[in-house]
Amino acid sequence: MGKLVVTTFVTLDGVYQAPGGPQEDTRDDFEQGGWSVPYGDEDFGRFVNGVFSRVGAFLLGRRTYDIFASYWPKMTDPADPVAGKLNALPKYVASTTLTDPEWAGTTVLRGDLAKEVTALKERTDGELQLHGSGALARSLFALDLVDTLHLLTFPVVLGAGRRLFPEGSMPSAFRHTGGEITAAGVSIQTYDFSGRPEYGSYELPEDA
Repeated sequence: MGKLVVTTFVTLDGVYQAPGGPQEDTRDDFEQGGWSVPYGDEDFGRFVNGVFSRVGAFLLGRRTYDIFASYWPKMTDPADPVAGKLNALPKYVASTTLTDPEWAGTTVLRGDLAKEVTALKERTDGELQLHGSGALARSLFALDLVDTLHLLTFPVVLGAGRRLFPEGSMPSAFRHTGGEITAAGVSIQTYDFSGRPEYGSYELPEDA
């Protein structure tokens, strides 16, 4: 059975919206898109290439799919470690409105998300990877379907934008399995889902 692996870029204040460009996602009048771009150094590229080397299929939300589909099919070098995989491997899009996807290898998921994604994990050889797709990622976290999270935290605070874990997110615990800091200061940390949080207290016992 494959693992569902989520790779997400966030700011120090938890914003995931529009990391790659000013027009990527302007919902809620967001005007600070492209905040990850200045930090894209060799360390960052090496990590991303490593992630794509383990992929078996992609799971995407509609907005991220549209962004990817407008760009990656034009990148035709099969040796490109990102474009080669995105163009060649199966892509699954959770959407109720996408009817006729033009990007080769695309399947639209319209049924029950938990059942569809569980079935995808069972039949995917390699990692089922979700990139970006913050709203879909939140739904998958709430369903306990995410096995591994690569959280890339960029050293910038925006003060606005959509958060990966907003108020009301499912309480979840994770086990840290690895990480690094890029030369540009991006904290790349990997976590495996481990269930519900445990709680304790630093208060001294009354009879101490």
